[in-house]
Amino acid sequence: MLMAYATEPWTLDQLHRLPEDGNRYELLDGELFVTPPPSPSHELLASRLRSLLEPYVRTHQLGDLFGPRSVVRMLGAEVEPDLMLRPSLAITSESWDEMPVPTLVVEVLSRTTSRRDLVQKRAYYRRIGVHEYWIVDGATRTICVVSNRADELVTGTLLRWRPVGATDELVIDVESLFRNVLG
Repeated sequence: MLMAYATEPWTLDQLHRLPEDGNRYELLDGELFVTPPPSPSHELLASRLRSLLEPYVRTHQLGDLFGPRSVVRMLGAEVEPDLMLRPSLAITSESWDEMPVPTLVVEVLSRTTSRRDLVQKRAYYRRIGVHEYWIVDGATRTICVVSNRADELVTGTLLRWRPVGATDELVIDVESLFRNVLG
């Protein structure tokens, strides 16, 4: 009979000692997650979403967009979302520990990250107070919006976003987004 062995939870110190080898290392609830580099379609979806969000975020002065290699480090965890929006700081911090909670987090699902993005990260983002979490699913060509202000929404047509502080809404043509990236 096979027995599962209990292991000690990982710490941020251990995480930060791991090598820079092209993999993404994340720590959530003491569990280490190792992810290989993303696919080109994954990165293109994140990049196209960023290009749609940037002018809107800038016009409405909603904060700063951060992309790959930027982290959320709170409650002893460190995760690296594909894209996030954080409130602007008067003086940018030198440490991720001192950065404000993101108001928006975007994760593009992949074969290796979907369970983590749908379960563990969803719970973590809710726990730390992220206002909205977008789960971009290329397989179903939908974006799921998990919000602390409304019921969960899944759309494959139009995504309407009007965060606090915006005077009008951003409308994203989800169908067109996926068609342009995935064909």
